[in-house]
Amino acid sequence: MSDMTFERMIQQMTPTIYESLKQAVALRKWPDGRFLTAEQTELCLEAVMRYEAENNVPAEQRVGYLERRTCGADSSGSDVSPEQAGLGQDVSRG
Repeated sequence: MSDMTFERMIQQMTPTIYESLKQAVALRKWPDGRFLTAEQTELCLEAVMRYEAENNVPAEQRVGYLERRTCGADSSGSDVSPEQAGLGQDVSRG
C-alpha cells in the first residue's frame, strides 16, 4: 500500500498535473472524457487550491478569481448613471 498522503501529493505536484486538475475541475471531466464524481471534483478543487497557495500563484491566475469592476466604470461605480445601472426606469410599468 502506498504511503502517499494528500499533503505529500500536493508537495510533489508538477505544474502539468496542476493544469490537468484545474482543467478537469473546470470541465467536470477527465482528459479521457469520463465525468468526475462529486467527490473527485471536491478533491481536485482542494488540490488545485492548495497547490496555488503553496506555490504563490498570483491571485488573478487562481481558480475562481473574479476581477472587480463595474459596467465599464471606475472600480467604485460612482460614475455609472442610474440608466446604465438599470435603475432609470420602473420595469413593472409597461
